[in-house]
Amino acid sequence: MSSSSSSSDDVLDSVVQSVASVPNMLQQRLNNIESSNDQRKRRRYIQRQREAVHKRLMQDYFDENALFEGYYFRRRFRMHKDLFMRIVEGVTSVSDICHPPDALDESFRMSARTARESLHEFCIAVMSLYGPRYLHRPTAYDIQQLYGHHGNVHGLSGMLGSLDCMHWRWNACPNAYQGQYTKGNYHYPTVVLEAVASQDLWIWHAFFGSAGSLNDINILNNSPIFNKVYDGTAPDSSFVLRGTEYKFGYYLVDGIYHDISVFVKSLSCPDDPQRAKFKRVQEKARKDIKRAFGALKKHCQIVAKPSMFRDISNMTEVMKNAICVYDENEVIPETQPLEYGGQEWMQRLRIIQSAVIHIDLRRHLTDHLWTMDNLDLNLPPEDELEDQYSEKDSLL
Repeated sequence: MSSSSSSSDDVLDSVVQSVASVPNMLQQRLNNIESSNDQRKRRRYIQRQREAVHKRLMQDYFDENALFEGYYFRRRFRMHKDLFMRIVEGVTSVSDICHPPDALDESFRMSARTARESLHEFCIAVMSLYGPRYLHRPTAYDIQQLYGHHGNVHGLSGMLGSLDCMHWRWNACPNAYQGQYTKGNYHYPTVVLEAVASQDLWIWHAFFGSAGSLNDINILNNSPIFNKVYDGTAPDSSFVLRGTEYKFGYYLVDGIYHDISVFVKSLSCPDDPQRAKFKRVQEKARKDIKRAFGALKKHCQIVAKPSMFRDISNMTEVMKNAICVYDENEVIPETQPLEYGGQEWMQRLRIIQSAVIHIDLRRHLTDHLWTMDNLDLNLPPEDELEDQYSEKDSLL
């Protein structure tokens, strides 16, 4: 009896000791956690001395007796100083944040995050200030100017521009979207820009944001390029060629697109000199869009390098700012759109989708070009300044 009572006392003592040691164990665990937090590597703070760098920047470029003027300023900022200052005044009037969006930390002492945030604010301000003025479809006056210019340079009456797509590499694409935005011949995610450019490198249509896995036809089906033509709000673009009136202007495209009335494609196997001349003229004129993409990358280096933005909306803002064209145009008057799916809307759709008109237009253009003797049929040299674009370097 006494032995059983002693064993019970031993068990009770051990339980009491264990309970008493719990606070000490918790305190020791807490001390270990605090010591590990103290030993954890913390973010290093860099003294960038932004005030001194700002003072040096003003002395170099913006003070009254700046060190770098004229040619040096334009080479550094890709525009004349007067134009730069007008943009600064306009942006500061609509935005409280106006930092130079440059990724070179050693030049402006700005971290990558600060540069991205500043660029985002800058793009919003520029689009709200200049977007409605420079990013719009051609007006009635513009269409006649395009017709006259393309007729004089290429001999192509009724030409609105050249249509093609460009891929912008997306390095920050989320893993969940990698398959959707990756095309087999690129092997990395891209976002596509569909654009129309004239001979003088005016990009007047830009549709950006399509997944890189889509081909040109898929992108065209999602594009709003013909929406205003369908609903009747687009300016009149009719023209006459060899006695035949065509209701809508046309675009030069490559062979992947459908045979519709607003597209003019080259001939794969011309069997006579007349058709061979048309093939040469069409392929030379279609270089306009390639030259426009090359000029876009040359004058805005951010679209020539892989994008580090995580959101496509930020990439869209940057792309639209990059293709803003400084050109004076009249304001397009508002027009009441036609009823979607109505009789006149469907009639316009049938005209645009007509393969018969496509064949007649190409035949009339072939006959028209054969009568012209003063056309330059030589392709641009490879080392031409604005012709640096190629399918290979578009994603570098």
